[in-house]
Amino acid sequence: MDYITSKHPADIADQLTQKSSKDRVLSFLLLAGEAKAEVFPYFDSAIQQELILNLGNEATKELFNELAPDDRTLLLTDFPDSIIKEIINLLDPKEREQALNLLGYENDSIARLMTPHYIQAKKDWTVKRVLESIKIYGKKAETLNFVYVVNDKNKLIDDLRIGQLLMAEDTTLIAELMDKNFIAIRTTEKIEESLAIFDKYDREALPIVTEKGILVGIVTFDDLLEQIEQRDTEDMQKFGGMEELDLSYTKTSLSDLVKKRAGWLVVLFLGELLTASAMGHYDDEIAKAVVLALFVPLIISSGGNSGSQAASLIIRAMALKELQLRDWWYVMKKEFVSGLLLGGILGLLGFIRIVIWQEAGIYDYGPYWLWVALSVSTSLLFIVLWGTLSGSLIPFLLRKMKLDPAAASAPFVATLVDVTGLIIYFSISAFFLAGKLL
Repeated sequence: MDYITSKHPADIADQLTQKSSKDRVLSFLLLAGEAKAEVFPYFDSAIQQELILNLGNEATKELFNELAPDDRTLLLTDFPDSIIKEIINLLDPKEREQALNLLGYENDSIARLMTPHYIQAKKDWTVKRVLESIKIYGKKAETLNFVYVVNDKNKLIDDLRIGQLLMAEDTTLIAELMDKNFIAIRTTEKIEESLAIFDKYDREALPIVTEKGILVGIVTFDDLLEQIEQRDTEDMQKFGGMEELDLSYTKTSLSDLVKKRAGWLVVLFLGELLTASAMGHYDDEIAKAVVLALFVPLIISSGGNSGSQAASLIIRAMALKELQLRDWWYVMKKEFVSGLLLGGILGLLGFIRIVIWQEAGIYDYGPYWLWVALSVSTSLLFIVLWGTLSGSLIPFLLRKMKLDPAAASAPFVATLVDVTGLIIYFSISAFFLAGKLL
């Protein structure tokens, strides 16, 4: 096994995943205790549960007692209740208390990702004493980049970079190095909000404190990487017009894949039926001026595209905390001007296209071709403006309703603008062509 254990834990997990179930269990048992704890988190949930069912109580106990508390919490949240109960009962008393404390927080709270393994000190300690403490407890610490200074009640009062200690004299008191300028995250803070705090202060680790400021753990940025990937994946799937997948695409069954996609497709299909109804309402106009039907795909696609663009920009800006609910009027004013300019550009291009085709003899739009051109270009102006305003406003409405703005998917916005765009198009055409073709 030497040639295996010399590899990175992720590579070992990949190699064992390729083996049969029986060989995988045997190979995993041959790993050292610490190696098991390092490799286990890299397996997918199905293999993790398979190993637990085949390892036996003693091996499972050893494994989960060795796991880092934050890794163990993430793993347990994916397991069935029966397995969670069994594992909790196998843990040593101290580890069991830690696991229960971590599992007691809300699923989306930053406390679910914290670890109690860190280096702390008192302000009346010397640098020498802190360095000696690091030698004793540093092996299990999640990171040695920071030392967290607490008072007698374990309230966080400062944090120091390890570099400050290494550059100071051994006899220097910690109090002399403190500036009491530190950043901490509350245990109840949402993971989404915590990501913004990490980004803002560019920190690789941050302390987690209770409402009273008691230090209970730390979270490192690498603990958040998986959450970032999961969040972005869910948003992309929602914005594509489907529910988020519970597993990766390759591990999602065909039936689940269809279920996740069918719901939105049905909703969007019903929405598009309204488009057919809108066209049916203007049967007489289309019959009198068939030329209007030629530009329907152009009209509705331009509106849908402008709406999807606006929704994409606003949703991403919200995700990056660039926009808040209170910024909706600022966005409306900005998108109103943008919509006018974009609609004007497309309207002008549409007008020029009809003029060129008519004058070059490529297509005859009839004796009132100039009015048709005015109808199309004016409709493009207003439909693109409407699409831009709709696409930018819908994410704000969803956020106001406590829903995920990513649900304002591109297909949803496009469908909405398709229906309303037809109404705008035929209404404007009726105005310009009244007494002529209509």
